[in-house]
Amino acid sequence: VQLQASGGGLVQAGGTLRPTCAASGRTVGNYVMGWFRQAPGKEREFVAGIISLSVAPTRYTDSVKGRFTISRDNAKNTVYLQMNSLKPEDTAVYYCAADRDGHWPPILSRFGSWGQGTLVTVSS
Repeated sequence: VQLQASGGGLVQAGGTLRPTCAASGRTVGNYVMGWFRQAPGKEREFVAGIISLSVAPTRYTDSVKGRFTISRDNAKNTVYLQMNSLKPEDTAVYYCAADRDGHWPPILSRFGSWGQGTLVTVSS
């Protein structure tokens, strides 16, 4: 499966962005999908994950709970990350990823397909 992330950009603190991850090559309806981020000089970290069920449980890292929402549209083979109340510390390259084996809770090492990343910059 190929993943294409888009929708990053430059925004002021308190603003919103909605990165999108479009999948191609395979249907990802049965995959666990995730968003990760990597800030300069830091390791890549988990941000949000969503399971494949029609009523899809989600999971978030503590620092984004209540501000970010992950969702998926299986008909469009697309996953979204609604980012509200952005903070300067959210600045990073955001990557979407797919785990075809559906491990839950999501674990970074289990994601075998990765998009190229989209840069999110939050100014203070």
